Amino acid sequence: MPATELSLAQAQRLHLAAQGLLRRPPARAKAGDVVAAIARMRLLQIDSIHVVARSPYLVLHSRLGHYEPQWLDEALQDGRIAECWAHEACFVPAAAWPLHQAWRQQRSAHWSSKHAARMHREYREGMDAMLARIRELGAVRAADFEGEKRGAGGWWSWKPEKRWLEAWFALGELMVTRRERFQRVYDLTERVVAKLDPPPDPSVRAWDHVGLRRHFILDSVHALGIAQARWIADYHRLKPAVTERELAPLVASGELLEARVADWAAPAYVHRDHRALLEQAGQGRLRATHTALLSPFDPVVWDRARAQALFGFEYTIECYVPAPKRRYGYYVLPILHRGRLVGRLDAKAHRREGVFEIKAFFLEPDVEASPRLLQDVAQAIAATARWHGTPAVRLERSRPAGMTGALRAALREASR
Repeated sequence: MPATELSLAQAQRLHLAAQGLLRRPPARAKAGDVVAAIARMRLLQIDSIHVVARSPYLVLHSRLGHYEPQWLDEALQDGRIAECWAHEACFVPAAAWPLHQAWRQQRSAHWSSKHAARMHREYREGMDAMLARIRELGAVRAADFEGEKRGAGGWWSWKPEKRWLEAWFALGELMVTRRERFQRVYDLTERVVAKLDPPPDPSVRAWDHVGLRRHFILDSVHALGIAQARWIADYHRLKPAVTERELAPLVASGELLEARVADWAAPAYVHRDHRALLEQAGQGRLRATHTALLSPFDPVVWDRARAQALFGFEYTIECYVPAPKRRYGYYVLPILHRGRLVGRLDAKAHRREGVFEIKAFFLEPDVEASPRLLQDVAQAIAATARWHGTPAVRLERSRPAGMTGALRAALREASR
């Protein structure tokens, strides 16, 4: 079949539809929607920074609207989702965990695996004793061990027991059975696996490297909605990079559909499950109605090259950038508005005072601060602030500066 021709805007809408960000969420979310959203994205990256809501909760809010954050915690405790290394540390649907566990053997070059293997070589006696203790006495937290945290900066700054727990997690001997105030509670893998719902499919153990890689390539394209070959490997951290040559047999078999996007020199690929979405996109029938604040770790923006090619949006997660080199701020949330990434805001939630502070608000240079845009964005900010328990919104400054007054007025109206 000839490749479907799409405009860039149509490709954007196809991507957002696959990610669950094209249309406004239903009026009332249900607990099951949390697992469904993770299944749609295929994974939900975990990050513990909580200047605003921690990233996994914010990613879900962008897609579900007002929901109860404990639904994510309950899904983990009940075994409907699991934690594992995927893009990075992620929540994945329980049904997908066996595939990630099988692929773990292919991830020996990943930094987590290399750190864990070195840790076990250097601290074998202590790590083995810890594992024996968990086997005898049950699940533990890092806080159950005495010790002092020595600054910030990764595994090397944690107390030994925390590093050992993380190493056993990376090596597959421990899993996270639940979280308490977002702190991991670790238990033996076999005990956590026993509660997964649905139970692991034993046939996955027979899958070889080729079959697993093919699965994750197809899953990545499915989650992205539309993808160039060069974007695919990043989604599940596959190595080596995926090439057009590798995708050609999947196109020939009909598992992937080929598309051409205006101004893209490279072909684009769509999963066959999204054939109807591809047709709707090509006919201009995908309508973007949703406005939301995105997490810095949202799949839409975590790949800088993809965000640039799809949305013309240059984005860096600046919490990892030295303060003097930051352009926009420490924890900057991209703003999605009706199919476009139109700006960003540097936010901080003051939970005790109930204040959602916008230190700085930035519109992209080519975006007009129309009354409709400001109203939609103000409503999205107010909805996020209410869900977060910080309903009083305070705007410090904006760029362009001339819209500050209008945006403050829109925020006051939206917060009523």
